[in-house]
Amino acid sequence: MRTTRRPGARRRQMVNRLNDLTPREWIKFQKSWFVHNPPPREPGVLTHPAKFPESLAREFVEFFTKRGEWVLDPMVGTGSALLAARAAGRPSIGVELSETFARIAQERLAGAADEGGEPVPALLVVADARHLAALNLPPIAYCLTSPPYWDMLHRPGFETQVTRRERGLAVTYSESPHDLGNIDDYDAFLDALYEVYAAVHAKLRPRAYLTVIVKNVKKGGKVYPLAWDLARRLSGIYSLKDERIWLQDNIRLAPYGLFNAWVSNTHHHYCLTFRKE
Repeated sequence: MRTTRRPGARRRQMVNRLNDLTPREWIKFQKSWFVHNPPPREPGVLTHPAKFPESLAREFVEFFTKRGEWVLDPMVGTGSALLAARAAGRPSIGVELSETFARIAQERLAGAADEGGEPVPALLVVADARHLAALNLPPIAYCLTSPPYWDMLHRPGFETQVTRRERGLAVTYSESPHDLGNIDDYDAFLDALYEVYAAVHAKLRPRAYLTVIVKNVKKGGKVYPLAWDLARRLSGIYSLKDERIWLQDNIRLAPYGLFNAWVSNTHHHYCLTFRKE
């Protein structure tokens, strides 16, 4: 049955409870895949073996929060998430195990603060992410993070490792026994990641989102479905809402398994988004 609106009746105004985006910006973000080719890394962060770009992080921060809401990265590295949050007008907290990377992140934040204007709070804590319960944090509206991809950085030929060795750069995060990137047992690594994101869950406010940027890994001729295993485990405490696939099409192809076996060039990541119900 068709209904008609009474003359003079007002159309109900929609309220955006999640972010500050326009309908056009909202719909554009809903695409399940996107291409993002990061700009060259600045010299100061080359010491970190893996880093996601601030430009990508800002898009996620601006979709899942409003200005003034707190953002968390429990494994912040050199501070990409904090810089993105600050640029978007969101206060943020980063937790980092490595004092070296935390110092680099602090220097980058200090440099960004010098650009003018009142800086948005961006706090850094040197700690093990599994011990978030001991930290006094404000209610977190969003968590954006990317974990180590298991112990793949210990593989001599993993991606850019040869180049990094030639340039005298670190090829692993640290030698700390508390570093998740040094766990060689796959199931133990998944257990440790679960601990981190369970600790994050306790700090998120109700209906807040968590996005984990991760990909499946290859080791010893076998694919380990890290992204899928992590999604399955975290679904026990979070509601898995969806995934966005981040594609990179500016990476040179390598002839893996040429004329012998199928081995793909893996140039995509899964941006898994969960919600605390």
